[in-house]
Amino acid sequence: MKSRSFDAAANIVRTLVEAGHESYLVGGSVRDLIRGIEPREYDIVTSATPEQVRALFARTVPVGESFGVILVLEGGRQYEVATFRTERGYENGRRPSQVEFSVHVQEDVRRRDFTINGLLMDPLTRRILDYTGGCEDIRNRIIRTIGDPDERFSEDHLRMLRALRFAANLDFKIEPDTFSSIKKNASAIRKISAERIRDEMTKILVRGGARRGLELMAETGLLAWILPEVDAMRGVDQPRRFHPEGDVWQHTLRMLEILSSEKNASTDARLAWSVLLHDVGKPLTRLEDRSGIHFYGHTRIGEEIARGVMQRLRFSRSDTETVAALIHNHMLFMNVMEMRPNRLKRFLRIPDFPLHLELHRLDCLASHGDLKSYEFCRTKLSELNEEDLRPPRLISGEDLISMGFQPGPVFSEILEQVESAQLDHEISTPEEARKYVLERWGDRREDKK
Repeated sequence: MKSRSFDAAANIVRTLVEAGHESYLVGGSVRDLIRGIEPREYDIVTSATPEQVRALFARTVPVGESFGVILVLEGGRQYEVATFRTERGYENGRRPSQVEFSVHVQEDVRRRDFTINGLLMDPLTRRILDYTGGCEDIRNRIIRTIGDPDERFSEDHLRMLRALRFAANLDFKIEPDTFSSIKKNASAIRKISAERIRDEMTKILVRGGARRGLELMAETGLLAWILPEVDAMRGVDQPRRFHPEGDVWQHTLRMLEILSSEKNASTDARLAWSVLLHDVGKPLTRLEDRSGIHFYGHTRIGEEIARGVMQRLRFSRSDTETVAALIHNHMLFMNVMEMRPNRLKRFLRIPDFPLHLELHRLDCLASHGDLKSYEFCRTKLSELNEEDLRPPRLISGEDLISMGFQPGPVFSEILEQVESAQLDHEISTPEEARKYVLERWGDRREDKK
């Protein structure tokens, strides 16, 4: 497999080799090339020091020079070029306290996380160097640490979550000793920054195998430490009439499974997180009486919980608000066919409505399977144009002042009601709007002459 990105990476390696330095592609790019998949990015290792790397290339960025990492800009893309190194003294479960450059690539490989990520390739000859058994583990579809799993996970606790992410995304099994070590050390994930956990979780949700990733998180105990609010959904029964698939946890897993199987939907992280969190309020609102099982107010509670989760994981304000809105609105679809025209049009024009509609579709497919409301919305969207949904305003605040109204809260009430009448096709001209206002609010003017 060749591409412009591969050619650019190969040219970087060629430049380093011609200058007398050993150099290879490394890590996930080699794993993907062996599997016949175009890598998302290419990383390069070399015996050259950071100073020597910078001297060889015109455009570089010293992003981690103390760790031997230089970004080389080539062909409009960035390529990470790292000097062979060894690492010691992991004091905080993330970064080494001591880094030493090395002349031996084998030492660099042995500090890495998993055998499938410890492979090297000479892009000029396509020769693979395998010092850890990574090729065999790729053939057998196994995630295994390089060396002792307890030691690897103590160096960087995030590697536990990464193991699950690779198993989910690649559809690989986790080697038993590696899996046992994750279960034993799961609580250490609390020491990892929220941002790093957020990024790994998002990759689990959007890169394929999301259901299996969440199941592995639950089985190892990582879910309880990272997202106890989601772990609480396990075993929360639902009415079989609407949810023949099972409890809240099984419903959510089924939605993630469908999402992962549909490549066009799996790329939007906001949708994926809303799937994960849309019913997170149910454990706290479950009520069972003679009439059955109920979850009164679960969307309101769920929205509050989701905001807390996303703030804890350092999501942007924009993403947090979008996911909260998706959760807030996801139960409104059951009423769309009974909505008055003005309310329906306002619903269809809410920001990111395609995401709302997709969440509803997944929700239905993972439960009762009834897509009538989904198809109704799609039909209405095909029938209505932009002006139908957002017609030009018939009256403004300045118009209200000229009619003798005093600015205040009544303005919002009047303008909203005028738009509702317009959306319901009760009025369609400025003259009709003025008459509508005077008939209903005329007695509230300051000057009634």
